[in-house]
Amino acid sequence: MRSKPQSPLNIKLILLFASFLLLLLLFVTRTTFSSSSSQEKNSTPISQINLPNSANEDQEQQQPQTCTKTPLSLANALVHYVTTNITPQQTLKEISVSLRVLEKKSPCNFLVFGLGHDSLMWTSLNHGGRTVFLEEDKAWIDQIKEKLPTLESYHVEYDTKVHQAEDLMKIGVGNDCKAVSDPRFSKCRLALKGFPSDVYDTDWDLIMVDAPTGYHDEAPGRMSAIYTAGLMARNREEGETDVFVHDVDRIVEDKFSKAFLCEGYLTEQEGRIRHFTIPSHRTRLGRPFCPLMN
Repeated sequence: MRSKPQSPLNIKLILLFASFLLLLLLFVTRTTFSSSSSQEKNSTPISQINLPNSANEDQEQQQPQTCTKTPLSLANALVHYVTTNITPQQTLKEISVSLRVLEKKSPCNFLVFGLGHDSLMWTSLNHGGRTVFLEEDKAWIDQIKEKLPTLESYHVEYDTKVHQAEDLMKIGVGNDCKAVSDPRFSKCRLALKGFPSDVYDTDWDLIMVDAPTGYHDEAPGRMSAIYTAGLMARNREEGETDVFVHDVDRIVEDKFSKAFLCEGYLTEQEGRIRHFTIPSHRTRLGRPFCPLMN
């Protein structure tokens, strides 16, 4: 999820900041309103109480003034993004696809392939939940952690190259890769087995695939990341997982997301991002790897 050389502050960034500020304002306003509305519902309006003016004044003085603080994660994000001129890799419309799901599911478990300048945003939008980042470049992790030490991130290694994508696609259609299981025990060449155990043991509500690097032939490519995201979604205990793949304008992201996240599970596409909703396959034995298309 690292950015290529960034452009100066532009209209998209201003719109993103404005939306983010609005989200923060709505969050704080809703929190403040909900904490006070219950008191208002159970109290008699002041206008209906017949008290002398002095009594009214005494009552006002006795009532403590309450203040709802902005959560620390949101405050840090607000300060970070208003003091940087780095343009996020996703557009405002693309980010909005994931935001709509987070508005429904947050706080939740959110797994992100890639660590970058937008990572603090994802953590903040999932305020109160757990957001974990998997990154290929250890030096980049150290650089980001120096600036944003509160982010939970782990270094992972990939043993694939973009130029191997065609051969890996042929492997992926085999029976070993169609079997639903914990990726650690999968016989499929595409299954990633080097994550911390806790990553496999968690049922992820959202998974974002925006890494590893995939824009040149010697880069690791996202073949295994896309396959593993789909396998983890199918292998969850129950419920469904929303999986997002960015950069679907590229051949690997396009073909592998359609093949292993399945066009039948495709919910939405906006620009370069696709949203798939994948149900647990453990709750219904015999469910095909991909739903049958009419």
